[in-house]
Amino acid sequence: MNRSPDWFNQALRDLELAAGARQAGRHEWACFAAHQAAEKAVRALHLRLGQEAWGHVIARLLEELPAAVPVPADLIEKGRVLDNFYIPTRYPDAHPQGAPFEHYGPLQSEEAMRYAGEVLAFVRAQMA
Repeated sequence: MNRSPDWFNQALRDLELAAGARQAGRHEWACFAAHQAAEKAVRALHLRLGQEAWGHVIARLLEELPAAVPVPADLIEKGRVLDNFYIPTRYPDAHPQGAPFEHYGPLQSEEAMRYAGEVLAFVRAQMA
């Protein structure tokens, strides 16, 4: 059974969650949800292609797609930006001082959502 549509649909929902968190001023959670959306979308593409994907590093997940799926270099770089939102957005000991919410604001959450949206658009086009 191919579960790729389930993973992609959850990615869409995670991106919606990111928008709601951003609107509520919860920028650290918006960044994390954007990361999750992009990760789940790329996992969906791996599944669609009959591959199993491991890990949470979006850039690596993009790089590990088959050569038949050319991934733009700038999308991998955007994945690297999103990867920075996986742990430090949630854990106070990921920063030298202060809680995560003190380190993320509207600029970061806007960028995270934009980059995640680009990853989802890429995956949608490949899965079509």
